Amino acid sequence: MVALLALVGLVAGLLTYLVPLAFAATSAAGGTRLQVVVAGSGTQDGTVTLDCADDDATDRAACDRLDEMARTGGASAFEPVPADAMCTMQFGGPETAEITGTWDGRPVDASFTRSGGCEIERWEALEPVLPTVAS
Repeated sequence: MVALLALVGLVAGLLTYLVPLAFAATSAAGGTRLQVVVAGSGTQDGTVTLDCADDDATDRAACDRLDEMARTGGASAFEPVPADAMCTMQFGGPETAEITGTWDGRPVDASFTRSGGCEIERWEALEPVLPTVAS
């Protein structure tokens, strides 16, 4: 019985080590290259290309966030807010963003605003891919 428990512990330990490596390999193999266009933010407006294929990515924090989303099933951040969603009526700012390209091997063509609670939540789910702005 002790040997069986030790074996189960060993397998669990190996899975804890190997599963994140498998996700990282899938993400790297799938590839992430996104063009992010931000407008209305004032100082953070412009176009940035994120190429997360190598460890020398210019914005490592953004690439790390995208990798985390790939591991945890965060694709919904790129999907529009459903028409029947119940969202708070609030204005988070004039910022808009467009993200196009490939994320984890999947095509992305998404638009973002900060007009309404659900849109603000989508934006914040993608920080630091999208800039942090004061509401």
